[in-house]
Amino acid sequence: MSESSSRRSFFRDLAAAAARALPDPTPVEFVTESSQPLLNDSEMERYSRQLLLPEWTELAQLALRDASVLVIGAGALGSPVAAYLAGAGVGRLGIADSDVVEISNLHRQPLHFTPDAGAQKAESAAAKLRFLNPDILVEAYPVYVEEDNVRGLIAHQDLIVDCSDSFATRHLVNAACCAAGVPLVEAGVVGWSGLVMSIRPGETACYRCAFPVEPEHAPSCAEAGVLGPAAGVIGSLQALEALKLLSGTAPPLTDAFLQVDLASLEVLRVAVTRRADCPDCGPG
Repeated sequence: MSESSSRRSFFRDLAAAAARALPDPTPVEFVTESSQPLLNDSEMERYSRQLLLPEWTELAQLALRDASVLVIGAGALGSPVAAYLAGAGVGRLGIADSDVVEISNLHRQPLHFTPDAGAQKAESAAAKLRFLNPDILVEAYPVYVEEDNVRGLIAHQDLIVDCSDSFATRHLVNAACCAAGVPLVEAGVVGWSGLVMSIRPGETACYRCAFPVEPEHAPSCAEAGVLGPAAGVIGSLQALEALKLLSGTAPPLTDAFLQVDLASLEVLRVAVTRRADCPDCGPG
């Protein structure tokens, strides 16, 4: 046997003797992320039906739980939007509205009841949402959204859902979201029809790209009327778009808006291109 072979044999025997002298190793149990439940039993039960969707994983549910969303307006659109977002499990939900509940609101604003007449809409809505899902944080902001406070309201939010009822407020919110880079879902409803649009600032067309100027003679709900279920449908579509943006489970409606006529049940998807000269989202 060569000297090098003898040396290798010696070291192998030495290693084997050292191994026999050691106590039996304790098996190490490796814990992977997938072996630990991401949601507790209460959450699994509460959100079980949406978790059954193949696209809706526990990670998608966690994304909702960690999200902060501000709903601007607690009326005809804000009521279904806030109810669906709270029910779906958005962890922190803000409701901004300066109005008080009126009896004429009740046919289309299901978060408010007859005894709520005269109460602040933001507080009335927040109270119902806390009963709906006590596991989330609901914050009421009984303020009118305006130039002086809009940036503060959207700061630290992951998403804004604008359910206001005026073009001026929509343009104001759109500009603030574009400046802060906060995703936004816009909508409007009057009579039997409405529209919905999702916006990723700096990536997709914004609301002002689609509607650069305020229409001069656009009627309000107080002037033209509005049907409750029509507002419910548009608000539900807004909530759906919000959940898509927050969870990533389906592509949102971007670079387009959806025009819905609830009288004829006709739906029109209108493509919108991001404008280089847009004062809100344009590069210059």
